[in-house]
Amino acid sequence: MRTNELKVKLNAGETVVGSFVYIPSAKLAEIVGLIGFDFVVIDMEHGPVDTIVAEDMIRGVELGGATPIIRVTHNSPHLILRALDIGAQGIHVPEIETVEDARNAAMSSKYGPVGYRGLAGVRAADYGLCSPLSTYSAEANRETMVIAHIESELSVKNLDSLLEIDGIDVYYLGPEDISNSLGIPGQSKDERVVSLVEDSIRKIVANGKIAGTIAADSASARRYMDLGARYIATHCIRYMANASREFIADLRQ
Repeated sequence: MRTNELKVKLNAGETVVGSFVYIPSAKLAEIVGLIGFDFVVIDMEHGPVDTIVAEDMIRGVELGGATPIIRVTHNSPHLILRALDIGAQGIHVPEIETVEDARNAAMSSKYGPVGYRGLAGVRAADYGLCSPLSTYSAEANRETMVIAHIESELSVKNLDSLLEIDGIDVYYLGPEDISNSLGIPGQSKDERVVSLVEDSIRKIVANGKIAGTIAADSASARRYMDLGARYIATHCIRYMANASREFIADLRQ
């Protein structure tokens, strides 16, 4: 099994930067890796990416030199199993609101005796061709990452108890979904949302855990990093679009 370089960097105290990709394209996933991002999140929750395409996107991310992560559509053992079996080295799990939610995400991602992920000679295990499954399962338990989404008012309220769950590598704040849960959808810059996100990052860091979130621009990313967040995600499509608009506008002046 491949070493999870993203986990190595985080364990070394580094800050990592990645991008979501919700367009079903292995080529695009490869390009995002080649740009220099540390990780690429293949978004199966908010994009039309199916499992077959996701597997090819993982190959693209690997070729691009980044760590492939999948955002699953739901905190389900079956969906988590499928995402990890095709080769994702980590999963984004939405809607982590209770201790039971967090424990289910962690245990669904690990083989026994730690968790209850099903074991087979799948792509993640090099199809069972390179090493005994007993060796692979131990390596997978060590290398696989679980990124828990803290994306509602209830999640934030229960954060203290969520931080006590073993097997969660990153606690990821979702400002847009938090705004939605507060009844002010799309208003992620509202002071109520900003306060919940920033206070949560401080709490996660103070408890010796890794905090993550999404940043729309470098200024926002630096603000989160100043608070101690070390897992920063963005949407590279936005930057591609912005650069293209600037190019067109410049030529049409």
